[in-house]
Amino acid sequence: MGAPLNHWLLWSLLSALFAGITAILAKVGVAGIDSNLATAIRTTVVLLFTWLIVVANRTPVSFTEISRRTWIFLILSGLATGLSWICYFRALQLGAASKVAPIDKLSVIFVIALAAIFLHESISWQQWIGGAFIAGGAILLAIG
Repeated sequence: MGAPLNHWLLWSLLSALFAGITAILAKVGVAGIDSNLATAIRTTVVLLFTWLIVVANRTPVSFTEISRRTWIFLILSGLATGLSWICYFRALQLGAASKVAPIDKLSVIFVIALAAIFLHESISWQQWIGGAFIAGGAILLAIG
């Protein structure tokens, strides 16, 4: 039986698929224009698209019920996303997508370490070994 529609693995795989498609589309889209402008255009599309989803799903919106802590962390997350995208688009403009994307995926290593440090998640030795393989693979792909 297949994974239910609310299973984290299905959504993670779809995220990876769309991230891969994004890299190819962005590499073509960033050619010939400033990478910051390309990032701004992409961000605007994401903004409009996500609000369309909120409206289409008739998601109840009550901004006053969102805690101050939630606002702070979502804003900081948005700033980190913006910085990531700016750097990613610049890297795509300067390098091959097949080399930039694997290095970008080193974010997995940062997530594992930061989750252990700040979220106090218990990281198994298998996760650390897997992270090391991801790091080694990304480096091999980038220098190849």
